[in-house]
Amino acid sequence: MPTSSARSPDRASAVNPGSGQIGMAAAVSIGVGGMVGAGIFSILGVVAHAAGNAMWLAFAVGGVVALLSTYSYAKLGAAFPSAGGAVHFLVKGYGDGVLAGGLNLFMWIGYIISLALYATAFGSYAATFVTATPSPLLLKSLAVGAVVVLTVVNAFGAGLMGRWETLIVTIKVAILVLFAAVGLWFIRPGYLSPELWPETQSILFGAGVLFIGYEGFGLITNAAADMRNPRKMLPRALYTSVILVMAIYLAVSLTVTGNLSDYEIERARDYALAEAAKPFLGQFGFRLIAIAALFSTASAITATLFGSANVCYMIARDGELPAGLSRTEWKQATGGLLLTAALVVAVMLAFDLSGITMMGSAAFLLIYAAVNAGHLKVLGQTGASALIVWLSLITCLAMFAVLCVYTYQQQPPAIAALVIFAAASFAAEWAYRRWTGRKIKEEF
Repeated sequence: MPTSSARSPDRASAVNPGSGQIGMAAAVSIGVGGMVGAGIFSILGVVAHAAGNAMWLAFAVGGVVALLSTYSYAKLGAAFPSAGGAVHFLVKGYGDGVLAGGLNLFMWIGYIISLALYATAFGSYAATFVTATPSPLLLKSLAVGAVVVLTVVNAFGAGLMGRWETLIVTIKVAILVLFAAVGLWFIRPGYLSPELWPETQSILFGAGVLFIGYEGFGLITNAAADMRNPRKMLPRALYTSVILVMAIYLAVSLTVTGNLSDYEIERARDYALAEAAKPFLGQFGFRLIAIAALFSTASAITATLFGSANVCYMIARDGELPAGLSRTEWKQATGGLLLTAALVVAVMLAFDLSGITMMGSAAFLLIYAAVNAGHLKVLGQTGASALIVWLSLITCLAMFAVLCVYTYQQQPPAIAALVIFAAASFAAEWAYRRWTGRKIKEEF
């Protein structure tokens, strides 16, 4: 394989935003693809376990937290458009130091965890087409296969990735709208009764767990360098994608909780959405939603691979990881893309769906809080409202605290792994800087 240090065409645009390969529809598709793949298909059963039949309310609370951070990202992205997205924002906020570098490495790990979640969900839904009792080997094999195939898709560049995302997102959103439109007519009001709601802290636990279902909007900022006019298009794409996904989540979660009991959701937690289609669409509905799940999780993998590859490329190019990870290895695949895919497989093999979900949500709540805190230092350059940025910071930290309590109760190994990942990120950043003497290069 070639190992020249030349940038791929897509990664090169990280320095000169505005290459124009990604339009508004593709930008929104990246955000929707990154969010819907997790929030509905991947984690529905995990959220229901925490919030019960008030799951829809948990999605609403999580959406408000995400919308506040969307404002912060929109202001930062318009002021500092770059393929690095949050990588760039953190450096702008905290400067060249171990803090920004460690947070960037931790964010990359967060994307790896998210990818493991999406791929695991893909394997669970794909297995329903093979057998009713899939073996762990089959589930893992299908998940690994998805990562490999979609890594190849990313290797062909932003143009192909954007067209792929637009097509898949159109298909899955159409199926979800059909599901909700039909399913809402068949809901059993008793299942939605407030008398059956769990206590408030359980609803907040659910909101914390599902935050990974909203974090995908940040991927749009990683596509800024490939947009025609990122300063105008980026904020519009961010708000459009988050509001659209909130509406989809609320409609679908109401349909699920209105058609299945808590016991039925728990029994089919890895493919709960498909199970919810059975009462009013029968086996056809189950298959239709399972197909939508495959499209959805595949698009989430594609969008997140694109964003995480840009994150890895930028932090390697700028001196926070070995420079070799920014080199093109095959087509437009950098070493960072290939390393990311390999680490995703490792995480999938080490944790189950619940553990991966909780780690991913906690990681991104912490990263989004850090981005908001850094934003407070550059308000003069972004023109953002200090009040809204403060609200975003506080709500992210509050959700992070709530989720840590729940994760400690439900998945102690997951919270331990998250602490290790965070500590390793900062330790690796400190050691690498000390060893190489490299500094972050302000090339954007």
